[in-house]
Amino acid sequence: MKHLLLSGCLLAFSPLAAAQSATDANAVKKTIDTFFEGMRKGDSAMVRSTLAPGVVLQTISTRGGSPQVRTDNPADLLKAVGTPHPEVWDERISYERVLIDADLASVWTPYQFFAGNKFSHCGYNSFQLVRMAQGWKIVHVIDTRRKDKCKQ
Repeated sequence: MKHLLLSGCLLAFSPLAAAQSATDANAVKKTIDTFFEGMRKGDSAMVRSTLAPGVVLQTISTRGGSPQVRTDNPADLLKAVGTPHPEVWDERISYERVLIDADLASVWTPYQFFAGNKFSHCGYNSFQLVRMAQGWKIVHVIDTRRKDKCKQ
């Protein structure tokens, strides 16, 4: 009888858990979408609104045949975004994975980056977000960058 009762409770609350997960996943995606919308608009305040204090921005590239990790200063990114530039910075992503546990989200997105209409590079982004009092904020982004073997 206890097993039947436990099974009934689990079934009753599983739609609530699924709805909560979908709501959280949408909120996480909204944060990332806002980040890239800010880049497209050249709006550093919009980009800044998505970042947690102490955010870490990193890029993996291969130079001289060996992988290297470069850490970028968030202030430099915000300055570059907010400084007028002739072409729109358009990073086109798709969501392959959104994983959430409590207040931590991990998001995997293939992307293609265009400067105006000109293809620049592609790769994958790995975002780590934390749910804070103000909502989901990006605490870490690491990406790969290349010009070939891009996911279409």
